[in-house]
Amino acid sequence: MVSDFRQRAQAALGNARVRANLRRALDGLMAKYQAAFPDPAERLALRRQGQAIRAQALAQLPELLEQLERQCTRNGIQVHWAETAAEGNRLILDLLRRQGADGLVKGKSMVSEEMELNAFLADHGLEAVETDLGEFIVQLAGERPSHLIAPAIHKDRFEIAELFARHFPDPSRGTDIEALAATAREVLRARFREAKVGLSGVNFAVAETGTLCLVENEGNGRLCTTAPERHIAVCGLEKVIARLDQLPPLLTLLTRSATGQRITTYVNLIQGPRRAGERDGPREVHLILLDNGRSRRFGDPEQQAILRCIRCGSCLNHCPVYVRLGGHAYGTLYPGPVGSVLEPGLRGLAACGDLAEASSLCGACSSACPVRIPLPRLLVDLRRERVDAAREGGLRPWFLPRILWALWGRVHAAPALYRAITGLATRGRFLSPRRLGSWTHTRAAPVLAAKTLHRLAREEGFGEGREQGKSAISPCQAPETSQAGRQESDHDPL
Repeated sequence: MVSDFRQRAQAALGNARVRANLRRALDGLMAKYQAAFPDPAERLALRRQGQAIRAQALAQLPELLEQLERQCTRNGIQVHWAETAAEGNRLILDLLRRQGADGLVKGKSMVSEEMELNAFLADHGLEAVETDLGEFIVQLAGERPSHLIAPAIHKDRFEIAELFARHFPDPSRGTDIEALAATAREVLRARFREAKVGLSGVNFAVAETGTLCLVENEGNGRLCTTAPERHIAVCGLEKVIARLDQLPPLLTLLTRSATGQRITTYVNLIQGPRRAGERDGPREVHLILLDNGRSRRFGDPEQQAILRCIRCGSCLNHCPVYVRLGGHAYGTLYPGPVGSVLEPGLRGLAACGDLAEASSLCGACSSACPVRIPLPRLLVDLRRERVDAAREGGLRPWFLPRILWALWGRVHAAPALYRAITGLATRGRFLSPRRLGSWTHTRAAPVLAAKTLHRLAREEGFGEGREQGKSAISPCQAPETSQAGRQESDHDPL
């Protein structure tokens, strides 16, 4: 039976336009990433620093969250705790009703997407307006974001022009990018003027000072947090860090890894509501700290590392699977390698465990991750969990792979038996099957060679030394390999 993910993947592979849009956009992002980290040694040092900062935060997470609550309260920020997305939505609904608002304007927030806040508010007769340009586009299209930092990366300007023409008819605009952006600006500026409540995400929450950090390039985040009378910030529990001096290296890693910029256009550090004598800013600031399955990941030593993620999207940009499929093929909010690990923790292994198979395990994601999350290892762990769950549920003959691997080990441990079996296999290669179960869903069946490696080596003369009592040298062996050389090549796999 083909899984839902495989069905979506097959459909995505057939969409040549989306594939071309993704390839063009992601090639540009990867080029900017390489230019942003010209010195490999500096890059590795920064990544190790970022890993250490995030690992320290997770090691002290309960204490830091309590400290964050104390400092935020001292600064005048009202802190709310939400165990589930439903609880977080109810908190926001209550705040809107207390304000007498008929909706809110939103800066970019993956956590609010995770909560499905827009649909929840619509069910209660309230409107949530996305003000990030990419989010605004996908909201008009009735779609989910396709990427963590570039929600509309799968669309080209012609598609966006067609979308705007349906919603904001203006024949003079055409497909000019500046004209399209100006249309969005004109529409959204009116929304900012009318809004009583603004909502934003949080990139980092500093426990030491009770500071909420929000980075962006469009200025819409700053308008959402300062123009309305009430600002609501939604934040995953894992976004807390210990000290303010840890923020600069994380911002350096985030912006360079995400867009190749040295710094984003706007870096907002929110300390509290408007104070006496200040002429702008919200009169109330509320922080909602959302769990929604994060504590389960925190309690799992093998999967806890995924909570180090700073949502830069670099793993998506470098993933050969994502670049061919796009985010919608995953069927979840968080796509790519990070989503394949994070979503099973948030929604359960039964709901989206097949995403663990959406990876070639090439390691490109972990090599690009600014905080050195071992994504391939986490994906392998999830695959093992799926196999164990299937075995316990009696869903597959788990004993068959064990028998096959035992036979494989026995054959490879007996040279004479190995040569006999490989010799027979090459002679009967025309009988090789063309379908090998799940393996050939996405791969071609391997074709046996006409000659074994041992036979080819003998024909090339590499087996002659053995007959004369000498040690034969493999054509792939480097005789000058030394212990020092092995140590030099034993680099950090992350």
